[in-house]
Amino acid sequence: MYIFAGILKENIDKTIFMINPIVKTIELGDGRTITLETGKLAKQADGSVMLRMGNTMLLATVCAAKDAVPGTDFMPLQVEYKEKYAAFGRFPGGFTKREGRASDNEILTCRLVDRALRPLFPDNYHAEVFVNIILFSADGVDMPDALAGLAASAALAVSDIPFNGPISEVRVARIDGQFVINPTFEQYAKADMDIMVAATYDNIMMVEGEMAEVSEAELLEAMKVAHEAIKVHCKAQMEFAEAAGKTVKREYCHEENDEELRKAVHAACYEKAYAVAASGNRNKHERQEAFDTICDEFKATLSDEELAEKKALIDRYYHDVEKEAMRRCILDEGKRLDGRQTTEIRPIWSEVGYLPGPHGSAIFTRGETQSLTSVTLGTKMDEKIVDDVLARTKERFLLHYNFPPFSTGEARPQRGVGRREIGHGNLAHRALKKMIPANYPYVVRIVSEILESNGSSSMATVCAGTLALMDAGVQIKKPVSGIAMGLIKNAGEDKYAVLSDILGDEDHLGDMDFKVTGTKDGITATQMDIKVDGLSFEILERALNQAKEGRMHILGKLTETMPEPRAELKDHAPRIETLTIPKEFIGAVIGPGGKIIQGMQEETGATITIEEIEGVGRIEVSGTNKKCIDDAMRLIKGIVAVPEVGEVYKGKVRSIMPYGAFVEFLPGKDGLLHISEIDWKRLETVEEAGIKEGDEIEVKLLDVDPKTGKFKLSRKVLMPKPEKN
Repeated sequence: MYIFAGILKENIDKTIFMINPIVKTIELGDGRTITLETGKLAKQADGSVMLRMGNTMLLATVCAAKDAVPGTDFMPLQVEYKEKYAAFGRFPGGFTKREGRASDNEILTCRLVDRALRPLFPDNYHAEVFVNIILFSADGVDMPDALAGLAASAALAVSDIPFNGPISEVRVARIDGQFVINPTFEQYAKADMDIMVAATYDNIMMVEGEMAEVSEAELLEAMKVAHEAIKVHCKAQMEFAEAAGKTVKREYCHEENDEELRKAVHAACYEKAYAVAASGNRNKHERQEAFDTICDEFKATLSDEELAEKKALIDRYYHDVEKEAMRRCILDEGKRLDGRQTTEIRPIWSEVGYLPGPHGSAIFTRGETQSLTSVTLGTKMDEKIVDDVLARTKERFLLHYNFPPFSTGEARPQRGVGRREIGHGNLAHRALKKMIPANYPYVVRIVSEILESNGSSSMATVCAGTLALMDAGVQIKKPVSGIAMGLIKNAGEDKYAVLSDILGDEDHLGDMDFKVTGTKDGITATQMDIKVDGLSFEILERALNQAKEGRMHILGKLTETMPEPRAELKDHAPRIETLTIPKEFIGAVIGPGGKIIQGMQEETGATITIEEIEGVGRIEVSGTNKKCIDDAMRLIKGIVAVPEVGEVYKGKVRSIMPYGAFVEFLPGKDGLLHISEIDWKRLETVEEAGIKEGDEIEVKLLDVDPKTGKFKLSRKVLMPKPEKN
């Protein structure tokens, strides 16, 4: 008998390893349920929850440092979302056969969760917090990204980490005119509206999604439907936390304050800061220099010892002064930092065809935000292959967004693409993708390079992308414009201001960042982050309606530059033609070992690709000129053509035999031209008729042997019959 930590071995299972998980079930009202379980897995984390919906299982854990890193004055939150390939019974791709860096889909899911959680940590809480969400099981029915926010919030709820939640996230899809919460993959494929909404029990916190030109009222209705579902999730989490005994949060002290210094900074700087805020200076750097000078002047009144001790506090208190001055100036006088009215859009200029090399290009400049965007047209060979855990697809419309440091005047090195670039690029991608014509033969890549930034470079990308597509000759359905809206609303006050076309400072110091894109007929994409409690649907409705006015103004500027797409592609753009053939002809076009298709490419110089889609063969022929495409199309049509008795064909003599010649009258189809069918006169040899291998001659298909499928050709019937003497 063994002793383990002073306990008899036979009693170990009943003591140390006793598991008493706490489980909470959420009834969704459509026959499905979500279960939250804690106390069984990852118990050393501050909070750990296994969420299950059907056969989809997500483990969310949260760990927070006990103390803040000295000097930290922000919320150091990091959210990670990872899908394990084993969850869907798959191997990862690549040589290592192991999960690698996060995919775009995983990064976008991280951002959705982060944006919902971050505003709800206490303002004075600065300990590092790490949230990890892992997909461990999936069956391809339920969509796991819609459950990640709920799992993360539940893990926080059963921890002692200070958090002003709970929250939840849901996906709302409109299918056949009806709103569906957290649709299955099958349902989702039929949706014309797809938005993710995060909220507390009382307030909407985050919205992101795409839609097929819906109205502002329809978007608002979808948000309301989502919030009702989220309330059920939040109430369940409250009960879950109570059952786990985690209603009391840890104590912390992450800020040291000096109230006398705070008052001194306010007294010395507020009026000066207010004057700068009200000056209406439209230059960002000059305005910031004026703000910085005020703080520097206050610091100059202190001794070196005092400044060394209090510099961090002064910077924090002065930031609060600057924020208050900007907000009060807008609320009390209706004056924005750059002198605009709340509904006024900054000056816009744009230009197309600026870059001669790409297949399309455009510059879009709004105030101090500028995008130089290019469009490249490609063939099927340029498709992006997506190999995610739950999705193995190909993308034919790509949009990439780059944000170099020089765009804001920062002197720092440029690194790889970050989460921000992926998120902003995804929003612009959602805004434009439904405007690409159905079954468009080209793969399209848009690249937006942000050259200047002071407010909503993602919306500049949408506008520049629209112009570049039209410059490239892509026959988009309608032009799309985008605008970023802001909000200033102080707690406890009824007064508020909705701001059109916000500056970077108005985003940073404001209470809402609401981006909306759309055509003249409706919204195509949206992204919203709310940083204040108590934002009513009435305010959201006003913001949406004001955004529509701004969108229409910007759309007018775009169509002034380019009213419609170019009628033709640029001369150096690739040419593509497509052809649909019966499924049974795919093998004939490819040939044994690819011999036929490779031969056609070598002969014509065109690039030929073929794939089976929905039971038919789709052929794409691309080339640098029309002749090579026409030649390839002629050869392909010859292969897939069904020989018809009585039809005349132009064929090539492949071989000469004593009894006649074999003629390839259609690609891959040879027929016998018997010596008796070459000429009306009697021939002893084929050569007497002047026919040799490689000659092109016209022949008529006389008959097809029903048993052997052999073709009988004639040349003489196409020749005048000599008269008898």
